[in-house]
Amino acid sequence: MTTKKTKIIYWSTTSLVFLFEGLLPALTSNSQLAVEGIRHLGYPDYFRVMLSFFKVAGALVLILPFLKGTIKEWAYAGMGITMSSAFISHWAVDGFNGQTLFPLIFLAILLTSYFSYQKMRKNHVSKAGYRSNDFVITGVPK
Repeated sequence: MTTKKTKIIYWSTTSLVFLFEGLLPALTSNSQLAVEGIRHLGYPDYFRVMLSFFKVAGALVLILPFLKGTIKEWAYAGMGITMSSAFISHWAVDGFNGQTLFPLIFLAILLTSYFSYQKMRKNHVSKAGYRSNDFVITGVPK
């Protein structure tokens, strides 16, 4: 796959994750629907607030291009855990239906974003001719 195509896939999927897992929770987390949704799944109300905060923070980490490396890896991991947990919660409470599949669809989009991010990192490293751990603290190659 070309670098341009990889970037298009990355930015498209990452933008979708940002919109649905960052912007939407930021705008709707205090709505009656959100409050009832968390209550329906059996979680306390403070969990809704905490989940919304971490979703917005994780989405920002994913969308901001100057944030790289370990922090981005943690954001991907956290969002993956969140989406997997949402799938399990919906399945446990409501059984297997369309709403149960929705978190898995977003998990697939998140994984597509993650793998395209990894491919872009590998392309960048191969073009530069070095790995990021080839440097000592002063920035001089080993």
